[in-house]
Amino acid sequence: MSTQTVPAPATERATSSSGMGSWASDVWTVTWRNLIKFRRNPEMLLFAVLQPIMFVLLFSQVYAGSIEIEGGNYTNYLMAGIFGQTVLFGSTFSGFQMAQDLKEGMIDRFRTLPMHDSAVLFGRTNADLALNGISMVIMMLTGLAVGWRFTDGWVSFLGGVLILLFFSYAFSWVMTVLGIIVPTPEVINNASFMILFPLTFISNAFVQTDRLPRVLEVIANWNPISALVQAARELFGNTGDVPTPDTWPMQNPVITVMAGSILLMAIFIPFSVNRFRQASSR
Repeated sequence: MSTQTVPAPATERATSSSGMGSWASDVWTVTWRNLIKFRRNPEMLLFAVLQPIMFVLLFSQVYAGSIEIEGGNYTNYLMAGIFGQTVLFGSTFSGFQMAQDLKEGMIDRFRTLPMHDSAVLFGRTNADLALNGISMVIMMLTGLAVGWRFTDGWVSFLGGVLILLFFSYAFSWVMTVLGIIVPTPEVINNASFMILFPLTFISNAFVQTDRLPRVLEVIANWNPISALVQAARELFGNTGDVPTPDTWPMQNPVITVMAGSILLMAIFIPFSVNRFRQASSR
């Protein structure tokens, strides 16, 4: 009587592979798969950049004449806020696509392959970081077209770009966890907008916080998005003469964003890997 060999579970086979080299190869494979998915669905990229472009044109051309900024122009002040909003909303793709893959059974297909579980998650967030990078380039070109300029040199400018992308990558892990937990991809859109809109609008992204009602001013000065926007403004040289609020995050925005991003990854990367291993197709 012949016997049939049952293949080992994917996690066991992946573990027996050659350590970091195997893991990096798995991550790159999944990242490339997700990038190809963007190419085959260009509407995803289109809608990712249309909304922030709309905000740039709306605020810089419609409201700029009625919003005054101390010692500077509103377009320069605005752009860091738009960049912060763009990377924050761009991170929702990680959650939506993860929920979509679970719903369509793609995750179960990955589990039949000899690959590391965490590679699926890193491949997802890496691809969305690339999408956010493309969005940033388009946003900056739009900003330059409407009069935005950075004034502190290229090194500081690149620092501003990197801190925005670093925060977006860290926050994408938060959205990845939501994508694993929620029952359908549609829930991600509803839940994320209810959270992210208050985060961006009760901040210094579009107006000075000292012009907000007192309660909202306190919230805005401790809002992590305000620290992100303040860090970008300082690195781009777009603060003008606007007084910096006397709170620790606003006085030390770069340190706040870096420390906060590292903390988010330290919490949500292992948490998302653990939840992913427990998740099943919907």
